[in-house]
Amino acid sequence: MMGRKLVPRERTEVINLEEFVPQDHLLRAIDRYLDLTEFREHLKPFYSHIGRPSVDPELIIRMLIIGYCYGIRSERRLCEEVHLNLAYRWFCHLGIHDKAPDHSTFSKNRHGRFRDSDAFRELFESVLRRCIVEGLVGGEGFATDASMIRADARRLRTVRSAMPIDWGHPSDVTRPVREYLAALNAANPPAEPQKYVSLTDPAASWTAIQGPPVFTYSTNYLVDVKAGIIVDVEASATNHTAERRATCHMIERVEQHFALKPQRLIGDTVYGAANMLHWLRHDKGIAPHIPVWERSARQDGTFESRDFLWDARANAYRCPGDHVLRSEWRTYSIPRTHITKADTIIYRASEKDCKQCPLKEQCCPNTSHRKIARSIHEDDRDAARRIMDTPLYQQSCCERKKVEVLFAHLKRILKLDRLRLRGPSGAHDEFLLAATAQNLRRLAKRLCSGGLNQATSAA
Repeated sequence: MMGRKLVPRERTEVINLEEFVPQDHLLRAIDRYLDLTEFREHLKPFYSHIGRPSVDPELIIRMLIIGYCYGIRSERRLCEEVHLNLAYRWFCHLGIHDKAPDHSTFSKNRHGRFRDSDAFRELFESVLRRCIVEGLVGGEGFATDASMIRADARRLRTVRSAMPIDWGHPSDVTRPVREYLAALNAANPPAEPQKYVSLTDPAASWTAIQGPPVFTYSTNYLVDVKAGIIVDVEASATNHTAERRATCHMIERVEQHFALKPQRLIGDTVYGAANMLHWLRHDKGIAPHIPVWERSARQDGTFESRDFLWDARANAYRCPGDHVLRSEWRTYSIPRTHITKADTIIYRASEKDCKQCPLKEQCCPNTSHRKIARSIHEDDRDAARRIMDTPLYQQSCCERKKVEVLFAHLKRILKLDRLRLRGPSGAHDEFLLAATAQNLRRLAKRLCSGGLNQATSAA
């Protein structure tokens, strides 16, 4: 017999939100480890002690955590989801009759007191401190990498950087343009301009690394290899120099704020530049588990730099034909360093030796003599090469995948493949919130067995 149950929709009922949220829900596990006490204390000086009470900043942060944990990119939609979803209401400490704040509340606070106080950095570090307390951060090895995220800028709104650009009156320009112009005025020496500039987000980098040219920012992660916890994140331009600089800033910031300095740093070839290896070994005392960036390889079958023997006592190379390559062939009254702008020293063979050498066709068939550019940090490059032959380096190559997994999770699960906010500050805010959400999810899944199933089903 077919049953039928009709309940008046306007009927008033008293419910307990605690009963409607499953015990194995991801938000229950996150709520157990999320403590915003320090965050409130950090923001207190940025609120007035008189006037009407504002929207609770903790409510805004909890809603943003929901948005980034579940890939809800629109703040309008986030407000609707919090209004309709009982689990979201429970996590935000909202009663069944409480209203969710308007979507404009997020932008007002973001461009105001949140940005002035660097609130998202404080939130990220408070979650990281909890991860350290729970024993998820070892501190022995860090892995670093960068991933491109498309900026909110269209290719149609593009001009060549060589052309004069009229940005209009300073009072009429948008916030990303003001940030870009302020960075240009502060740059000393000025940075080399890129080929194209976006009129919408001028600080975004024009790149065609992964296909058609687009405007992007890079999110840089510094990850502890014990449990894959992100210990720092930094937004940067999409180029190798900026990414290496961001890694240096992250290592110094983590050491300053948390007294954590790894024994080894794991990275790909981008971080194998000579000056980076020198900084790691001599300035920080960190073993670089990084492949050396080699640019001396030859495709024509002639001798490479590694085929020449280095004599440190004589400060010279010896070629396969047993001839000498020196940086200077005569004595100068004023000693010279011979260091080029690329931080290298050029070692040259004698033209007479090369002309008579039977191996010239295998060495320098198109030049009168052979030259080798040796980095002033070649000793650090040699040390990194020796590390590459150790079993620990092979382990590091496997552990580096933990960073790549986090980037895949960022784009596929959290759906942060394109920025919603513009300018360096917008990229900074989004990357910090996304990294905070990833650490909270990992913290919940590692320490709460019930949160794992819910997190998997939500993904």
